[in-house]
Parts: sequence; C-alpha cells; structure tokens
Amino acid sequence: MTSTTPDAKPQVAPGPPRAADAAAAPGVPFSRGYTRYAMWLLLGIYVINFLDRQVINILAEPIKQELKLADWQLGLMSGLAFAVFYTVLGIPIARLAERKNRPIIIGTSVAVWSGFTALCAFAGNFWQLVLFRIGVGVGEAGCTPPAHSLIVDYVPKEKRASALAFYSMGTPIGGLIGLVMGGMVADAYGWRAAFLIAGVPGLLFAALAIFTLKEPRRIMAQHASKVTAEMASFSDTVRYLAKRNTFWFIAFAAAIKAFIGYGHAPFTASFFLRNHTAEIASLAEFWGNILGINLGPIGFIGLALGVISGTAGAFGAWMGGVIADKYGKHDLRAYMVTPAIASLITIPIYIVAVTIESASIALPLLAINAFLGTLWYGPVYGTGQSVVPPHMRATAAALLLFIINLVGLGLGPLAVGIMSDVMANVFLGADGLSVGACKTALGAAKATCAVGVGEGVRWALILSTSFGLAAFVCFWLARRTIREDTVS
Repeated sequence: MTSTTPDAKPQVAPGPPRAADAAAAPGVPFSRGYTRYAMWLLLGIYVINFLDRQVINILAEPIKQELKLADWQLGLMSGLAFAVFYTVLGIPIARLAERKNRPIIIGTSVAVWSGFTALCAFAGNFWQLVLFRIGVGVGEAGCTPPAHSLIVDYVPKEKRASALAFYSMGTPIGGLIGLVMGGMVADAYGWRAAFLIAGVPGLLFAALAIFTLKEPRRIMAQHASKVTAEMASFSDTVRYLAKRNTFWFIAFAAAIKAFIGYGHAPFTASFFLRNHTAEIASLAEFWGNILGINLGPIGFIGLALGVISGTAGAFGAWMGGVIADKYGKHDLRAYMVTPAIASLITIPIYIVAVTIESASIALPLLAINAFLGTLWYGPVYGTGQSVVPPHMRATAAALLLFIINLVGLGLGPLAVGIMSDVMANVFLGADGLSVGACKTALGAAKATCAVGVGEGVRWALILSTSFGLAAFVCFWLARRTIREDTVS
C-alpha cells in the first residue's frame, strides 16, 4: 500500500509502535506495519459502508415491480430518506469524534447500519423500507468524519491526499460488490435475500474496529493536550471556514459531482433493462454459458456495472490521490486541475454512452466515465483537511460531507427520479397511455408504455450529467485560492 504509508516489511499482526519506525516516520504515532493494517481495515469498513448504501440500486427494478412504486419513490428511498439523517447526524458525531474514542464510534456505527440493512429484507411496503433506509443513514453518519480525522493522524502530511484517496476507494469497490452480489442474489433468491446477505459482514468489521483500531491521541500526548487546550466550538469552526473560500468551492464542486453520481446510481441498471432489454437478455445468456452459471438480466447488469465501473472507479480514486500528492507538493493548485478537467470530459462521454444503440459499447464507455468521475476524491478530501488546523478536522470533514451528501445523495436520486417520471410522459406511445396506466396495461399496450419510461430515464440521465459544467467552474475557482487557504 505504497500510496498511503512508507514502504516497510509487513508484520504478521498489528503491534505497538517501535522505535525504529518512529525514527523513520516522525510525527506518525504507530509502526508502519500497524498503520498499513489500520488503513486496510478502514478501507474494508468503507467498502461495507458503500455496499450497504448502494446495493439498493441494483434492486430498484424488482422492488419497483413488487411494491408498485414510481421512479420518484425509488429516488426518495435510495437518496433523500437516507441522506437527511446521514448528513444531519454527521455533525454531532464529528463533534464527539474531536474528543472521544474514534475507533469505538466507527465500530458502533458499522453495527447499527449493518443491522438496518438486514432489516430491509423484511420490509412489507414502501414506508417500512424508507424507515429502514433511514436507520442505515443514521448508522453510516458515524463512519467517515471520524475516519478522515483518524487517517490524518495515522499518516504523514505528504501522504495525506493519497491516504484519503485510498480510503475513498471504498466507494467504487463497495458499489462493485453491491452491484455484483445484489444482482446475482436477486436473480437466484430475490431482492430480500440480497439485503439480508449485505448486512452480515458489517458485524465482523464492527468488532475489528472496536478491538483492533487504536486511538492515536493516547500516544500523541502533546497533540492531545494541544487539542484539549484549543478545542474549537462548532461556531468557531464555521466562522473559521467562512473565511476559507477554497473550502466552499470544493464543497459545492464535490456536491455537484455527487448529485450526478448518486442521481445516476439508482437508475443506471433500470436504463439498460428498459432500453436494451433484448440485448441484455442475450448478453446474460452468453456470459452465463461462459461462466457456467445461471445468469439472468439483473444478475448480468449488476455484474457488468459492478466490475467495469467499480474497477475503473477504484483506480480513478487512487490515481487522483497520487496525482495530487505528486504535483501538489510543488504547486498546491495542482490539486484542483485534475478534477476540474475530468468534470468537463465526462459530459460528452456519458451522453454518448446513454444514447448509443449498443449496450456492449455503452458499458465500456461508462467505465471511462467511472474512472474520471472518482478522480476528485483524494484532492477534495485532502484539501478539506488541509485548510483547517488539527483540532477542527473532524468537524470540517463532517461539514464537507454534510454539503456533499445533502445535495448529492439527498437530492440527486430524487431529482433524477422526478425528471424520469416527467420526461416519460413526453415520450408516450401513439395510444396515449400515461405512465400510470403502465401498471395495469396488458400486452402491446405495456410494451408501448415501456418506450415512455425508457426514454424518460434516458433524458433524466442526460440532463443531470450536464451539471458537470458547474463542477468545473467551482474546481477552477478553488485553484485560485488554495495556496493562501492551506494551513495544515
């Protein structure tokens, strides 16, 4: 894991810091071997975080059919219901993380969100599923703000963006596993079984976090006393950040990127299932024969989107951190150049992917889009921790995530769902059936209506991806102020 910590021979098990390691890495509280272990564990936790958060996306179509939902309800269930509690609770939990044991906070949070993910398997109606998704959001609120703060304490400053980018790889990897596992389990056993299986691994990670992650404040006595002496109130942190334009530029740039990414997530599989029905069924049969498994359309699209987009997204997240640390040490403005340019390039690539007639070509194009779409993770999260002093880091991370997730996760899926329903009514068949009539239409009428919902989701995806232009502007404005705003 050379992107996050200096090279060292691996240890068999995590252990206490050694004098040799401390001498090799001044300011780092633990041995290199233990730091490596902790970084991998935090990555695993974040993978589970996004697996449980995103598995609902591949299950959207079967849930929609069984519970008879509209697209706006899918957007509310997968986005706003989760995001409101996730974002609001993130701030008080971050305040707690400024002075309490962060590994215990993280471990407890993992147990809570994993339990609620499993409960989604027993939802009997839309509102029960919304309630359980709120529970997932409550649990996940206690993960990333303390994790960011913990990582910054674990690694030296010059590895900060790379370390946070490594942790952020959990987003595409978790999405990958969620799509693949969710799709294949749903094909074989139904969507309820997929939720149940997704919730189980978190209990193991919760125990590992509580019993094996170490709180560096216990060793960093000087740092601990400084934090106690300089403990900033929430209002102090907000007033401090109010004067840091870079923070707000990156926050809104990332929020727009999240709006696009989270908005697309619940509807990408639906797009292919509605618009490339025959080709997806044929591809599922073809790859099922090659792999020697019984692969249905949902299982195939989950596997394809997971492997292609997840792998490319993980590589993009890692590469974004490496580029930022390599060029940022000479000129801090380099942190913003890569995500700015990537925000522009993704727009035409994505539009081609959802308008081309071949699903076999569209899927690789989405892999390019996934790579470019995750390059911002390391630069943004690293900058968010660098524009504040150490005793404000967890709160700053929570405020950053509050903006990103309230706009992105809260509004993205709901907005795209509403746009999809509205645009579907524009693309009605010659018989004039409304989208609502699709639920009761039979035979040819149902096929005619499917054209409406298929084109509706296509244009919702196209319209939402155009917001990438605003993200480019915000990243470029941050480039102009980052040098004077960076303090730690």
